[in-house]
Amino acid sequence: MSPLALGLCAIVTMLALILIRIPVAFVIALVGLIGLYTIGGEVLVVSTLEGLPYTFSSQYSFVVIPMFILMGSFAEISGITRELYTFFYHLLGRVRGGLLMVTTLSSAGFAAISGSTMVNAVVFTRLALPQMIRFGYDRGISAGCIAAAGTFAALIPPSIMMVIYALITGESIGKLLIAGIIPGLFTAAAYLVAIAVFVRIKPNWAPIPSESFSIREKLESFRKIWPFGLLSALIIGGIYSGMMFPSSAGAVGAAGAFIILVMRRRAKWGEVSNALTSAATTTAVLFLIIVSGLILSRFFVYSGFIDEIVSAIDSFSINPYLVFAAIIVMYVILGCFMDTLSMVVVTVPFVHPIVMSLGFDPIWFGIIMIKIIEIGVLTPPVGLNLFAVIGSAKGEINTSQMFRGIMPFLLVELLVLLLLIIFPGIITWLPGVE
Repeated sequence: MSPLALGLCAIVTMLALILIRIPVAFVIALVGLIGLYTIGGEVLVVSTLEGLPYTFSSQYSFVVIPMFILMGSFAEISGITRELYTFFYHLLGRVRGGLLMVTTLSSAGFAAISGSTMVNAVVFTRLALPQMIRFGYDRGISAGCIAAAGTFAALIPPSIMMVIYALITGESIGKLLIAGIIPGLFTAAAYLVAIAVFVRIKPNWAPIPSESFSIREKLESFRKIWPFGLLSALIIGGIYSGMMFPSSAGAVGAAGAFIILVMRRRAKWGEVSNALTSAATTTAVLFLIIVSGLILSRFFVYSGFIDEIVSAIDSFSINPYLVFAAIIVMYVILGCFMDTLSMVVVTVPFVHPIVMSLGFDPIWFGIIMIKIIEIGVLTPPVGLNLFAVIGSAKGEINTSQMFRGIMPFLLVELLVLLLLIIFPGIITWLPGVE
């Protein structure tokens, strides 16, 4: 069997097994190991299993993953998220569509001290959805805003998905995290503009609340968000200034969130224990999946599959932008059926080398790919953020309302994606600043 046929067979087999709900890590590792056995026999398989998992997991820089997870958990327990939401609510509550804007801004803020899109969606479903329903907001649009704004956590650092992409490809974690700042804020700004337009076209989506707040109440709520500013400055400022590596920034952020938790006397042992357990188990699962992805990547390289695809593109003189468009379409389709982590681990080992061979900037492509994948978590029928919101809403939102409400925000996401592709400097400028 030719390298191209062998690689394609492996990809099709993986997708088929994942679609029938076999655990992703086992599918990827199994296909990778069978592929390695096919091309190199038992010796190649044994040497891979003996060396690769330890070499990967023993690298100190990867401590950033549990630290980011832990920091987000501590921040939520300490009440930082609720205080951030309250501040924006006092600021914009009287504006038409204000609660949608509050949710957008709060999600962007929480993304700076979290790293998971699904966590963002769940937190703000509990926090914002009851408020929007109470004031008569359209349920589908409210849920759609929460699900869509949750994806900010994939771009605004700290982003677990960026770290995973960097670990698989060998790109700089720090540069990727910094590169996501402007696109993340740009997306949030696009949401605010879009919401202002939507609620004027459809006033029934967002009635104007009757509550009003004094200047004193606004200043008081502003005073309470200092922990958010401190944690954001520690992480983003530390990485951007070069004073800290991402792993150090993650550890400092987690320690800072814990100190805030203790200072506020909210450090209940049960909640702290759950946060520590959750960080450990989530990290173990992520590492298992990433190691499986690296096994698959080794198979793709050793089999010659990557070289075959690059040679085919060169021999047929295919326009690089046509190949890139095909990659975008592939991710959008996969997003309808697969979760984000599965898509990254399954596709990046062969997509990244192809994109690099076409001359695209690896940091730019990383942000674009993450953006596309996060659009995937918003696309029916299997958008994970959609079902995270539905599950957390406890019967307040049904599937048809969710699918209807997400559509306006999907249009905004696609427009932002187009602008990021047309104007790559939005992504590449900040990491390039010395």
